[in-house]
Amino acid sequence: QVQLVESGGGLVQPGGSLRLSCAASGFSFYSYAIGWFRQAPGKEREGVSCISSTGSGGTTYYAGSVKGRFTISRDNNKNTVYLQMNSLKPEDTAVYYCATHRWCGSRWSDEGHYDYWGQGTQVTVSS
Repeated sequence: QVQLVESGGGLVQPGGSLRLSCAASGFSFYSYAIGWFRQAPGKEREGVSCISSTGSGGTTYYAGSVKGRFTISRDNNKNTVYLQMNSLKPEDTAVYYCATHRWCGSRWSDEGHYDYWGQGTQVTVSS
């Protein structure tokens, strides 16, 4: 069955970096887009980034709040998508989730666009 497993979360000081991983199995990973979302306490889940399949050019999308600080990438040999997060801010604190759909497209930041989700990994940015 489809499985997405996030890892790499933790506690980091403001200005620090973390790299999240989303390991996928149970489907043709190279043909699917992967999105990253986050949800802070008391807030709605928001789209952070998406990367399209390699066949679709590996196009990347970012929320304005993370553009220039976060980088999404994929390794089809490892069935894994990464989210490199630099210059972290306290407002980046949230549970981060990855999810999959055939493409990113104009609805990439809409959680209803995705079919399968991981269980999430906690990221805390605090001094």
